[in-house]
Amino acid sequence: MNKLLFLNLFLLLNTLLHAQATREIASPNGNIRLVAYIQDQLRYSVYYKNQPLISPSEIDMVLTDGKKLSAGLARPLFTERSVNETIISPVPEKRIRIPNRYKELKVTFRNAFAVIFRVYDDGVAYRIATAFPGEIRVKSEMAAFRFPANHPVYFPEVAPPSNMDIYHTSFEEPYTVKPLESIHAKSLFFSPVLVAPQDSPKIGITESDLEDYPGMFLSGNAEKALFGHFAPYPAEETETKELYSTRYVSKRADFLALTKGTRAFPWRVLIVAPEDRDLPGNDLVYRLASPSRVPDVSWVKPGKATDEWIITSNIFNVPFKSGINTATYKYYIDFAKRFGFERIMMDAGWSDNNDLFKINPDIDMDEIVAYARSQGIGVSMWTLALTLDKQLEPALEQFSKWGVDFIMTDFINRDDQKAVQFYYKIAEACARHKIMLMFHGAFKPAGFNRTFPHAVAREAVLGSEYNMWSAKAAPEHNVLLPFIRMLGGPLDYEPGMLNNATPKGFHAMPENVMSLTTRTQQLAMFVVYESPIQFFAGNPSQGLREPAFMELLGDIPTVWDTTRVLDARLGDYVVTARRKGKDWYIGVLNDSTARDLSIPLGFLPPGNFTATTCEDGTNADRYPADYRISEAKLNKYDVLKIHLAPGGGYVAQLRAGGD
Repeated sequence: MNKLLFLNLFLLLNTLLHAQATREIASPNGNIRLVAYIQDQLRYSVYYKNQPLISPSEIDMVLTDGKKLSAGLARPLFTERSVNETIISPVPEKRIRIPNRYKELKVTFRNAFAVIFRVYDDGVAYRIATAFPGEIRVKSEMAAFRFPANHPVYFPEVAPPSNMDIYHTSFEEPYTVKPLESIHAKSLFFSPVLVAPQDSPKIGITESDLEDYPGMFLSGNAEKALFGHFAPYPAEETETKELYSTRYVSKRADFLALTKGTRAFPWRVLIVAPEDRDLPGNDLVYRLASPSRVPDVSWVKPGKATDEWIITSNIFNVPFKSGINTATYKYYIDFAKRFGFERIMMDAGWSDNNDLFKINPDIDMDEIVAYARSQGIGVSMWTLALTLDKQLEPALEQFSKWGVDFIMTDFINRDDQKAVQFYYKIAEACARHKIMLMFHGAFKPAGFNRTFPHAVAREAVLGSEYNMWSAKAAPEHNVLLPFIRMLGGPLDYEPGMLNNATPKGFHAMPENVMSLTTRTQQLAMFVVYESPIQFFAGNPSQGLREPAFMELLGDIPTVWDTTRVLDARLGDYVVTARRKGKDWYIGVLNDSTARDLSIPLGFLPPGNFTATTCEDGTNADRYPADYRISEAKLNKYDVLKIHLAPGGGYVAQLRAGGD
C-alpha cells in the first residue's frame, strides 16, 4: 500500500513538473500552435491545425566565458502578451497598411538569458535575449529546425570561392531541390530556404532584424533537420587589388560576435504557408524588424531607373560613339524622360573603382547633372563598397553637391558581424545626407528596409546580369524567386531584357544580352518582383523602336497600396495583382511549360476598368520577343483567359473609370 501511494505521488509530482516545463501559445486565429519544452534543453515545436510542422528543436547560445542558455533552465519566468496593431509602411513594396497581430511568450531564465516566441497567423519566430553587463562574446548558437518527415527543400547553396573561405559569397545562386536527409554538413546555403511538404503547409526559413551579429546560413546533417550556421568573427582582413577590390577575411576568430551584453539577437523566422499563393505576399520578416530609425522619410522617392551595365552601354542608331561617356548618359536621360522614368544610374566605370574622385575623363559630371536637372531626371551612382567605406563622408558630400539622391554600393560578399556592421554604418550616413541606398553583392534585407526605409532593396539574387555569362536565369529560376527569395525582402533583379531567345537559340554573351524568357515575362517581372527602385536593364535603342511597350513599362508603379496573389503553384507559375490608387496591375510569370490560365477579376471593386494587356504573341514559343498589346473594357464579373508560352508572361493594366 505504501509502495502504491509512493508511486502515485511520484507520478503526480512528475506530471506537475512536466506541466511547469511546457508552455503553449497559439496564433490569433488559432491555426498555428507553438509548444516550448523547458527540461534538460530548451526546445520548441510547431503545429498547424494539430498537424506537426516542426518537431522538437533545440535553442541554445554559448558565450566564450562558459555561460550557456541551457545551463539555467530551472524555475523560469513566463510572461505573455497579445498585440493587434497596424504598421504604416512609408515605402510599401507590398502594401501600405500592414496588420501586425501576434501572441508572444517570453521565457526569462535566472542566468540572464531569455527567449521570446511569437506566433502569427502566417508563421512563428523566436529570438534570444541577454541581460549581461558590459560586452559579451558569443561562441556559438544552436538554431535547429527538425521536421517530422523527409521533406524536399529548395535552397541556394554557396559555391566555395577559390581563394577565400566558404563564408564569402555574393548570395547569388540557383535553387537546388533535395530531400532533407540527403543534405550534409558540407552543404552550406543561405536563406531564405523553403521546406515543401506535399500534404501540409510549406515552411520558409529565414531571419529578421539582423544587427551587430553574423547572418544565418543553414546546413544539414543527413537528418530530417536543418541547422543554423554562422560565419566566425573576422580576426584579420585583407584587401584584394583588382578591378572590383574587396576586403576578405583571412583569419577567423573562435567566436561569432563581440557585442553588447544586454540586447536582443536576430529573429529566427518560420513562415507557414498552407497554400502556395500564401508565400509571395508574405511580409512577416518586415513585421518582425525594428521600426524606422529615420524620423523623416519624405525625401525617399521610389521609381524606375535605367542601368547601362548589363548591355555595356551598347546603344545604336546614334551619331556618337557609345560607351561610358557624356553623350551616352545624356541619351539615357532623354530615354528616361520619354518613358516616365525617375532617374538614370551611372554604373561602374564613371570613376576609378578605387577612387570616387578620379572621374573617367570621358565624362563631364557638371554637364550630365545639369542636363538631368533640366529634364527633371535624377542621377544615381554606383560605388564599390570598399572605396565607399574609405571615402564615405567626402563622397556623400560630393554626391549631394551633384544632386544625387540614390547610390548603389557593391561587392561586400560577406555577412559576418563586421560586414553586417558596415550596412548600418552606410545606411546611417546616407540618411544624414538624405540619399537613398541599395546594396549589391549583399545578403537578403532581413527587415533592414523597415528600419532604414531609404535602403530600398538589395540584390541578393541571381538576376538579369547572369544572362551575360550563363543560362542560369532560366524561367524555372525566375518563377521560384517570388516563393523563396522575396520572403527575405525586396530584390534587385534588373529586368527588361528586350533581346529574347528560346533555349535552343540562347547564347550567353555581353553587349547583345539575351534572356531565356519571352518579352512579356520580362515586363511582368516589374509587377511580380518587389523593389521600390526598379531598374530597366534592357537596351534603350531597342525600346525606342517599340514605344507602346515602353510606355506600358513606364506606367508600372514600384510601390503599392495592396497586393493580392491570385493564383500560384510553386516553381510553375505565379499570378500577382497589385493596386496603386484606384488602378490595378496584374503580372504573371510562367516556367518552361506552356499553359492556359483563367483569372477571375472578382477582387476588383464595382465599376468599369480600361484594360491595357500585354501577352505572349502567337509565335512566342519560337520567337520569344513576339507579344501582343491590346485594350478592352472589363469589370469584376469578367474572367481573363490567357495563354502563356514557355518562359512566358502576362501583364494587365486596369485603369479605373472605363466607360
